[in-house]
Order: sequence, then structure tokens, then C-alpha cells
Amino acid sequence: MQNPEPAYSIQHPDAQLSDFVESFWMLDNPAEHDREIVVLPDGRIDLFFSYSDTVPFHITLLGLEIAPSTVTFAAKTKTFAISFRLPASEYLLQMPVAALINQAQMLPVDFWGFDSSDLADFDGFCAKAAETIRTLLPKDPDVRKLKLFRLIAASNGALTVQEMSERVGWSSRQINRYFNQQFGLSLKTYCTILRFRASFQPIKDGKLFPELNFADQAHFIKAVKKLAGVIPKALSKNQNDRFIQFSTLSKQ
Repeated sequence: MQNPEPAYSIQHPDAQLSDFVESFWMLDNPAEHDREIVVLPDGRIDLFFSYSDTVPFHITLLGLEIAPSTVTFAAKTKTFAISFRLPASEYLLQMPVAALINQAQMLPVDFWGFDSSDLADFDGFCAKAAETIRTLLPKDPDVRKLKLFRLIAASNGALTVQEMSERVGWSSRQINRYFNQQFGLSLKTYCTILRFRASFQPIKDGKLFPELNFADQAHFIKAVKKLAGVIPKALSKNQNDRFIQFSTLSKQ
């Protein structure tokens, strides 16, 4: 009998949480064998809640990634996750993630009051996560920061640092200092990751030419090769469904 394919589900938060949370999602590998997948940089901070038949419930915080990583998705493993926008680092998690570039950190197993029973039902997990986050929302966030992050998201990183600096009234030097201290990279580097991520669907659809503020085809190929480890054509083929974000695009 053929092993079942991994199952994937996603929910998006309501407007109250949208500055801090991008999505809630679930990935379940019900098969009897491990599955090797490649995770691409996508500009998110992820909080994972996982368990399997062989590994007890655990919670892991993954910082920003600037290179592809190959991970083993163990057999009979279920993972629920919260994908955060960058402001969550300061305002919800209340910690910088600069030291977590391409790294993960184990958190206490009772973090935010979750346990293995919360992974029995995805809708219930999303409701509990959303309610928990509402209690943590800042009462007086820095307006410049929220405006900056909204600009970044709305443009998929296509605006220059100088353009964003002028629009939010915050110097580019201060912005980059904040990014490096809080997230471990410059705003320019982060914007390149977002432009790369915005190219996922076009590349999957066979559009192998730049559409978002890449100088030319050569710069586009160079950026994709750096962040994916392969050229756009190979990424579009997604052999053996190994690029997990590409495998789930049609379901988003």
C-alpha cells in the first residue's frame, strides 16, 4: 500500500492580529517513512508545536532564514505552527531573534499554555492561539515601525530603503540598526527575501523572468540561486515535491 502524502491546512488571522501574525498552519506526515524537504527563506518567524510517535511534544522557535535548509519531516509527525510577521518578535515574543538566523531555539514545553492535546484539532489550535495573542497585543506600539512593516509587506520588498525611510520619517541608518539588532540582517537583505518569496507563484506557473524590481534576468537568477540553491527552472519543477512551500502553494 502506498504511503499517504502529507496533509496541509492554513488559516489567516483576523484584522486585529494581521500586523503580527501572517498565518496559522498545519503539516501532518501520516506516512510510515520520513520525508526530506527543503525549506526556503520566506521572511517569516515560525513557532512550531510538534509531536510524533517517537518524539514527545515540543515547541520550537525558528528565526529568519537567509539560505535554504534541508530538514527531515519524521514519520507520523504532526506540526501546528504560527507564522509571525517581524513585529511579533518585539511585541509578542518580547525577544530579539538576531541570533536565530538559520537557527532554531527550543522553548519551554508549556509556552503560552499549549500541550499535546492542542494538536488534536487544527481549528481549536487556531482559536486558542488567536485568543492568546490578543492578550499580548501591545497597547502603544511604535507607529513608525508598524507603518514601515506595512509598507514592506504591501510592496513585497520592492521599495528601496530610502523610499521607506522617507515615507515613515525614520532614518535609514536607524532602521538598519534596528533590523540588525532585532532580526540579524539589514532591511535590504530582508526585502530581497520578500521579493524572492513573491516570485514563488510565478515560478511555479512557469514564469521564469523577474516581475518584482530585480534589475534584470541575471540578477533574478543570482538571487534565486542564492536563496533556493537552484536556478528558477529547477525550482519550478520541484522534483519529488521537495520544496515544501511550492508543494502547498495551490492550497493557500
